[in-house]
Amino acid sequence: MRTRSLLVAALTLSMTAPIALVAQAPVNVTGKWIFTVETSAGSGMPTVTLKQDGEKLTGHYSSQNFGEVDLTGTVKGTAIAFMFGADVQGTHLDVTYSGTVDSKDTMKGKVNLGGVGEGTFTAKRQ
Repeated sequence: MRTRSLLVAALTLSMTAPIALVAQAPVNVTGKWIFTVETSAGSGMPTVTLKQDGEKLTGHYSSQNFGEVDLTGTVKGTAIAFMFGADVQGTHLDVTYSGTVDSKDTMKGKVNLGGVGEGTFTAKRQ
C-alpha cells in the first residue's frame, strides 16, 4: 500500500511540474500594441510600442489625445505598469497604466489620467 501511495505521489508531481514551469515562463511584451481605452471622458485607440529588457520597460505612446510621448515602466511576472507625462490643453498630466499580461498577445488593466479621471484598457499585440 505504501509503495502505491508513493507511486501516485510521484506521478502527480511529474504531471504538475511541467504546468508549474509554463506558468512561471517570463512574459515578454516587446512589440507594437493596439490599446482600447475607455474613460468617463471618452474612448481611444492609442498605439504603444514597447521594449522590454528584463523587468525594465521603455517605449513610445501615440494617440490623438496625448500625441507622441516616450514612456517608462516595469514588467514583473505578469504585472505591467508604465507611465508618461503629457500636456493637454495647457495642463500637464502624469498618465499611468497598470494591469496584467493575460497571454503573450493580450493585456488588460486600468489607466489613471493624472488625477483628472481614470478608466480601463485592453490591448492586443500587432
